Amino acid sequence: MRCRLKTTLENLIGQMQTAGASDLILTAGAAPQLRVHGLLRAAGPEALTAEDTRGMAGSLMNPQQRELFHEVKNLDLSKEFPGELRCRINIYVQKDAVAIAIRNIPALIPPFEVLGLPDIAKDFAVQPHGLVLITGPAGSGKSTTLAAMINFINQTRHAHVVCLEDPIEYVHAHHKSVIDQREIGTDARTFQEALRGVFRQSPDVIMVGEMRDLETIQLVLTLAETGHLILATLHTQDTSHAINRMVDIFPAGQQEQIYMQLSLVLIGVIAQQLIITSDRQRRVLAYEVLRVNHAVRNLIRERQIQQLYSVVETSRAEGMVTMNETLRRLHERELIDFDEALSRSPRPKEFARSIVRAEKKS
Repeated sequence: MRCRLKTTLENLIGQMQTAGASDLILTAGAAPQLRVHGLLRAAGPEALTAEDTRGMAGSLMNPQQRELFHEVKNLDLSKEFPGELRCRINIYVQKDAVAIAIRNIPALIPPFEVLGLPDIAKDFAVQPHGLVLITGPAGSGKSTTLAAMINFINQTRHAHVVCLEDPIEYVHAHHKSVIDQREIGTDARTFQEALRGVFRQSPDVIMVGEMRDLETIQLVLTLAETGHLILATLHTQDTSHAINRMVDIFPAGQQEQIYMQLSLVLIGVIAQQLIITSDRQRRVLAYEVLRVNHAVRNLIRERQIQQLYSVVETSRAEGMVTMNETLRRLHERELIDFDEALSRSPRPKEFARSIVRAEKKS
């Protein structure tokens, strides 16, 4: 049985690589699913059994990981497979059966130009200190954007970069920078412990894979105040919600202080999402950019977050752009369908009006 399962999992991983899939999802009662350009398709006709998925999960974990999974019913890990394929893996329990989500991590870190990132991301990466947030829903490419920014720092700056990840995804070599990658659960027990220890590790740049709780956010703000550049991610859909999300996690009595801290340390926010192209052959990046200038600092300090969108709209000369504007550009270049763009717009009525105006001008 173990041999059969091992062969089955290896075959599925091979299919994932051949198809250029971003994800492989294995769950009892359903056929294995490949996610290609954001869309799921079956990797075979037969449904997996609970015994299948349990055996596959067991082959992916070492004894310590199996013990932890038995205790908490959820486990993140990274693993390398033949063919220089590196994957991020989440093993979890659903309906009392084991399920697995496997994410393909490309061996090479794509440069900014290939990813379609705005040039302002490079400006954010070379700042000496402060906080940069990369936001978006799951599967929107946040980890890849962070990796590209770290890679840019690595090629252009002499810096000590400490990456705190759960788990490690892209692997960085040392170039101009020295890059230490610490995996939560293996090299440090928690993000909080890793952040408390990083004070004594002489970092210039700190990458925080995800800010999930009050203490992590509090430590990140303190590090940004003390002369470090922090690159971090949040699960929010636009730039304004990123600020609200960070503040709302604190008790009401502390929120005024957090607004003040953010107004002083925040450098910028990039909110992003990946959208399938009209020909269904790939996905392209749509993004919104908030750059913190004097006006933005005042609005954050005064808790007028709802007015930030107007600043982004009117500050293109400073590199700011709304999600609607980048969606409109992608649609004008015929890269994405109108309906797809409309469904991804945070302000669909406004987006539709902008398309009508553009068509009238043409």
